[in-house]
Amino acid sequence: MEEKVRLSDIAEELGLSTAAVSYVLHGKTGMVSERTAARVRRALEERGYLPRAAEVLLAENPAKIVGVVIHDHEKYEAHILEDVFIASALNALGAETARRGLQMMVRTVKDLGEIVSFATMWNLEGLVLIGFCGADYKRLRERVRVPFAVYDACGVTAERVCAVNIDDRHGGFQVGEYFRLCGHERALCLSDNDTDMDLERWKGFRESFGSGAEFMMIPETRAERMAFYQEKLPEIRSFTAAFAVSDYYAVDLIHFLQSSGVDIPGEISVAGFDDTPLCGLVYPSLTSVRQDTGERARTALDALARLRAGKPVDPVVTLSTTLVVRASTRESA
Repeated sequence: MEEKVRLSDIAEELGLSTAAVSYVLHGKTGMVSERTAARVRRALEERGYLPRAAEVLLAENPAKIVGVVIHDHEKYEAHILEDVFIASALNALGAETARRGLQMMVRTVKDLGEIVSFATMWNLEGLVLIGFCGADYKRLRERVRVPFAVYDACGVTAERVCAVNIDDRHGGFQVGEYFRLCGHERALCLSDNDTDMDLERWKGFRESFGSGAEFMMIPETRAERMAFYQEKLPEIRSFTAAFAVSDYYAVDLIHFLQSSGVDIPGEISVAGFDDTPLCGLVYPSLTSVRQDTGERARTALDALARLRAGKPVDPVVTLSTTLVVRASTRESA
């Protein structure tokens, strides 16, 4: 009978303390150097180490596990799982994993090292990763053996990775075209960055709307954003339409403008992106670009199953988007 690998065995093999190995295993990588952390992760994977607690859980529950890892970016201000887009994605993934007889385990992380520890600790069927950039996925592929599917990954072509994207550019294009056909001559696009999917949404918006489209970079934190909007209010009121690259930012903008005495959509039409439940909770209800979260979950899990079986998958799958018009927009006066 093969003897179980102990944490102390790995520590002795690497010439480290058991505490140092434990730090890396549980994601406390700030306690050791990156070089040491990399050595420990490699040893943990090579020796197939699983903590005893994980072994017990796996023995008691033989169901296969899919890990869902979400980037806890500072812009969410420690409320990442309360974000409506994230909650909608998790809801769809939860329903789809249950339908397939799988278990879903959710983890929020701030850096890649925590994902490596998570994947090492549990015998996962695969990972679904949300909220990281393309460079992150490529580095992670070198350190994690299980297959993974990623949401919103521009330019990812790593081995055993499937990027499940949506047609961000066409989504932005639809908003710009709609505003133009409504007679608007000046329209604003708001985002907290000008890269990856947000850049594609802006490019599509500008392409269809034309020279009257302008881009405004907004702060990530809400307090700074409100102060920014107050300072920029005269400039914002010079536009008759605004496209925010997420429903959260669109609702945020509507609340600010209404509190400042601006009529929506009488003075400014506002549209968002993602068509989350927020759209029906704001007044007036929000025009938004819909993505099918159920289709995205099915596509991601299909890709993981094929990768797990050693079958080929398309490295990038792009799903369609549809503009849903509601009361927050209207024809220009």
